[in-house]
Amino acid sequence: MAISTLTADQSKLVEQMAPLVKRIAYHFMARLPASVHVDDLIQAGLLGLLDAAKNFDDTQGAQFETYAIQRIRGSILDELRQADWLPRNVRKNLRRIEATINQLEQRLGRAPREQELAAELGVPLDEYQHMLLESRGYQLLHYEDFQESEDSDFFDVFVAANQVGPLEVLEDQRFRLALVQAIGVLPEREKIVMGLYYEQEMNLKEIGAVLGVSESRVCQLHSQAVARLRSRLRGYTQK
Repeated sequence: MAISTLTADQSKLVEQMAPLVKRIAYHFMARLPASVHVDDLIQAGLLGLLDAAKNFDDTQGAQFETYAIQRIRGSILDELRQADWLPRNVRKNLRRIEATINQLEQRLGRAPREQELAAELGVPLDEYQHMLLESRGYQLLHYEDFQESEDSDFFDVFVAANQVGPLEVLEDQRFRLALVQAIGVLPEREKIVMGLYYEQEMNLKEIGAVLGVSESRVCQLHSQAVARLRSRLRGYTQK
């Protein structure tokens, strides 16, 4: 859809909201590997913005910025999923990390430390931390990530057993409560990272300055927090 197909009012909305696309794209980049180019995300986001301007109905009472943010993010996520930007071996390693977190939590009765996770995985601490760095972006949901094996799809099993779809699960109040509880038991520094990044919308460099650590260390803490949350919520949805 070209800008020329928009009305004057719609074109004005696009011009006003264009800087928002860049901000959202760079916020995504903080969670993505270096192989992803920000220009591709910006282009996808602009398509989402154009679509938002074309379809926005101000009679529904919603603000355009709120609506546009949803469409921009959705368009960027679609681009990432179609590009299959996360290598299969990285997903496999992260499923191992999640399973190990779950096992150690059951055994220890608390959140396992990094050294304990590395030892349980049978790798040096620096290699484990490298695995966390490689996992940037894993929190962007691929339904394939919930597979128990290459031939078993979690969502297919869940839908067949419960007759509800993934969207209903994500919107379910019990799931929301489980997420809040899972965040509440994160190690303190990981909880701070999640709050600063998602609530305060600080970037990794800014968070590093607050915590007195490097940007890459913040990335590791973020990835580890995501793995802990996914491990806990996977158990919830499989009940």
